[in-house]
Amino acid sequence: MPDTPADTDVVVIGAGLAGLGAATALRRLGVGCVVLEAANRIGGRAWTAYPEQLGGVWFDMGAVWLHSAEQNPLVPIARAAGETLLRSDELRRERLFVGTREATPAEYADYRDAWTRYETATDGLLRRLPDAPLAAVADHLPDDPWALTVEGWEGPVICVAEAEEFSLRDWRRNALEGSNLVPQGGIGAFVARRLGEGLDIRLNAPATRLRWSGPGGRVSVESPAGTMTAGAAIVTVSTGVLAAETIAFDPPLPPEVRQCVDALPMGLAMKVVLRADGPDRLDLPMHCSVERQVARRGDRLVPFQCWPYGRDYVHGWIGGAPAWELARAGDDAARDFALERLRTIFGGRVDRLFRGGGRLVTHWEADPWIRGAYSWVRAGEADARTRLAQPLSDGHLLLAGEACHDGLAGTLAGAWLSGEQAAETAARALRRR
Repeated sequence: MPDTPADTDVVVIGAGLAGLGAATALRRLGVGCVVLEAANRIGGRAWTAYPEQLGGVWFDMGAVWLHSAEQNPLVPIARAAGETLLRSDELRRERLFVGTREATPAEYADYRDAWTRYETATDGLLRRLPDAPLAAVADHLPDDPWALTVEGWEGPVICVAEAEEFSLRDWRRNALEGSNLVPQGGIGAFVARRLGEGLDIRLNAPATRLRWSGPGGRVSVESPAGTMTAGAAIVTVSTGVLAAETIAFDPPLPPEVRQCVDALPMGLAMKVVLRADGPDRLDLPMHCSVERQVARRGDRLVPFQCWPYGRDYVHGWIGGAPAWELARAGDDAARDFALERLRTIFGGRVDRLFRGGGRLVTHWEADPWIRGAYSWVRAGEADARTRLAQPLSDGHLLLAGEACHDGLAGTLAGAWLSGEQAAETAARALRRR
């Protein structure tokens, strides 16, 4: 007997950038698609809010930039739509401090050169070793005064992972290059405005069970909206959601997939925003980034964006283990942590300046549909991303997202490209059937 007709060709779980990329590609390929999204909005970790604590200005709670703009597939989409793209690297002024003083011109120059030294040492290590922790690079450069500062950026700040645990080879594969652009009005607003148009997206519809053992690869997905059948499924939830088993897979995901999920835990990045309560601007220019040399391992690099776009607040970026600890300790502890880091540079004037102003602390770990910022790879598991992206059930079940992209992992672009690749694989599977 012929199969009962499915509700759609492909069901996509999640309307973050991977889900939107998959759905957009499927539409281009002429394949029917329905997207089930657990939240009440699209975009996932790309979310522009208008917090009252900051006076109602737009603020990106998660993703901020279109990284690696020269190869980012979202940039031509934005330009074709007439979006204004701000060149973040050109807007931003930088201030580097050594202790409480600003770095000298020679120190600025040496710091710029330190990134090349760090990459050269990385490449030397990886020619001899299959993998190593990121911390091995600074250990290999004990006399470089900036190696631990670079480590602080590339580990906890950018990749939200502790250097002692994070895969050096994965870092090298996914190190970002090129310029960073910001859509005027926020990257989350751009996603909501431009990337869901014309797609069949069902909000407030979290997938609870996915059966993927049907004849010919047929799948069915249960959600509060009912059960949907399809010829294939693309699951774009985070590794945090997969690890929490929020979605019940029937049959269970194979052990090798579970191993990849375990090798790709979610890191956390916390933004702590402090609004000024007075005219003092800490003798800094508008749209200024502030960072401080890390002199010894155990010190924490907390970079600050000060007075972005001429606004009256600063926000610190706290990544890795301290972000998880502060998330558990509460917003007062996060505010105190950020103030203490500012105080080491600017002294007690920061207490006066931020005493009565608003504050904002982001909490991506508390979002049950995400459970962190983005994934990182444990040392020794550098192939986990490509293994996680391997098709299941002859291409009728696929996992996609930033965790599955090797090259732009942890970025919106990587998630979008992963979704596109999964869509192409699903379309081929349907044609074979």
